[in-house]
Amino acid sequence: MGNSKSRSGQRCCSQFLPEEQAEIDRLFDALSSDESCSSTSPRSFSLKALKNHVGEALPSEMVTRLYDGMRRVDLAGKAKGPSESVSYEQFTVFMSHLLKGNSEEKSLMILKMISATEGPVTAREVQKFTEDLLGSVVHVLGHRQELGGWTGKKAPGAVPSVRALAAQLLSEMRLPGGERLLGPQWLDCDCDRATIEDWVFRSPHVATFLSVIIHKGLLVLCSSLDLASLVPERQVDQGREFESLLDVLSVIYLDSHLPREWQHRWRLLFSSELHGHSFSQLCGRITHRGPCVALLEDHDGHVFGGFASSSWEVKPQFQGDDRCFLFSISPSMAVYTHTGYNDHYMYLNHGQQTIPNGLGMGGQYEYFGLWVDVDFGKGHSKAKPTCTTYNSPQLSAQENFQFDRMEVWAVGDVPEAQLAKSSKSILDTDPEAQALLEISGRTRHSQGLREIPDDNE
Repeated sequence: MGNSKSRSGQRCCSQFLPEEQAEIDRLFDALSSDESCSSTSPRSFSLKALKNHVGEALPSEMVTRLYDGMRRVDLAGKAKGPSESVSYEQFTVFMSHLLKGNSEEKSLMILKMISATEGPVTAREVQKFTEDLLGSVVHVLGHRQELGGWTGKKAPGAVPSVRALAAQLLSEMRLPGGERLLGPQWLDCDCDRATIEDWVFRSPHVATFLSVIIHKGLLVLCSSLDLASLVPERQVDQGREFESLLDVLSVIYLDSHLPREWQHRWRLLFSSELHGHSFSQLCGRITHRGPCVALLEDHDGHVFGGFASSSWEVKPQFQGDDRCFLFSISPSMAVYTHTGYNDHYMYLNHGQQTIPNGLGMGGQYEYFGLWVDVDFGKGHSKAKPTCTTYNSPQLSAQENFQFDRMEVWAVGDVPEAQLAKSSKSILDTDPEAQALLEISGRTRHSQGLREIPDDNE
């Protein structure tokens, strides 16, 4: 029996590098030597010891889920129920499977965190687990002061972005009959281990979020977590107070759909709250600034927008490429990518009499998937049944909508053209004047000879 246990421990330890296993061992030693939990055996720890170690870093419900997952690990395959405390072997298997395992191993640990039974769990139980997981990610990042400048919005009850992202993640699940988990009518369906395993494989965010709460909640193997690629740094002009339409979960979700080289930093280019309700200001602040994310909130509370993969230019032709996409943040989270039907990715124009003036993405003239009119504060999202370019539905509550809040974020590093240093001209300090010059069809003769310094310099 002793040799069997030893082999089990060695097998699970083999997924960790030697230095990683040493760190795991130190954490177990700290948990099992908690003096306030003297009732447990020397080589195990209790729920109280785990809660003492975690402190306020994770919600109590998630700490209990982690503990239950650990004590339900059945090393010999013969246990009739969970153990009263967590042994070294159980702890190591649980950590190894969650942090280093494949989809099958991760799904097994997730099931143990959801239910004590070996049989299927309901989709409603998976939904509750997912919402707890997302809420814990926001909680621990806030506690460790690693939100990257973004916020975890405070609201009574469940945070809207938690519910929206949980629903999006669950929509990736395929039930035993092949149906997608869409809508409350499916919540009483059973999800067996194969279903959970397939879901973990389809939705890599689930494993990523679990690794965040393990690394940052238990403060173990933190060097193996690259938060910079998960939570982009938020940059706003120095001294400007600004609350974005986006919170940390919605930013994480959108950022994951960007090309990797642009995921690490978001820089605010335009906000209607900071820069005014002016289409000329919008044009002046977003043109020639590299790839960016534009979003707005309509009067009905729907938040949506689009990603422009190349610099906006004021011209009477469509622009961009197939990396562009449209998205929704509230009341639901979704990303809609190109269909290949046409190349109407991006459009920005002003001062024309025969074609539309405004900012658009997808669809066609007068029938855009997303349109912001030159008469700032008005727009439309037309899609019957869906946008031809992005296969997106109507993003706004009303087909023709009104809005007060809009913001545009440049993503990635500042383009090289903006890094050259020189004194600013009136056109640099007044984006509206710059935009009006472009709209009139005149060229900036100094453009190319001198470059616009970065606003943050």
